[in-house]
Amino acid sequence: MENSNDMITLTIGKQKNIALIAHDGKKEEMLEWCDWNKAELRRHFLCGTGTTARLITERTGLPVRGYNSGPLGGDQQIGAKIVEGLIDFVIFFSDPLCAQPHDPDVKALLRIAIVYDIPIATNRASADFIITSKLMEDEYQHQVQNFHSHIQQRVEGMK
Repeated sequence: MENSNDMITLTIGKQKNIALIAHDGKKEEMLEWCDWNKAELRRHFLCGTGTTARLITERTGLPVRGYNSGPLGGDQQIGAKIVEGLIDFVIFFSDPLCAQPHDPDVKALLRIAIVYDIPIATNRASADFIITSKLMEDEYQHQVQNFHSHIQQRVEGMK
């Protein structure tokens, strides 16, 4: 990680840390997608929320580290891992036609992915584009705002 006053350069390694999340109405689609992309996914570290992680492992044999289910804080756990630099991108098959009781958690996860410039696929087409990208084979450097510097500047401005 490189630092400057305004920006920090982060590096996504060759082996990616991928979070897999699916709302109930999209779990079968996620399972099909993971089964179809099993060879590529096997090369990376996988994690996911509760039931989704368990179902992927059962269906595909891929090892997926499971966190809590979304409504029980799993989305927030994954968001925290993004902040810690431990998740490189997110595949989140969201069901736009069904109200989610934990919608604020979902929005917080999407926001933190944007803040940390983490690629996030919210449907199968975008997941297909990401997983087949030539960037999946290489390291990738991206820049995010240096929030520590930004906060320090705001504090200085309050004095």
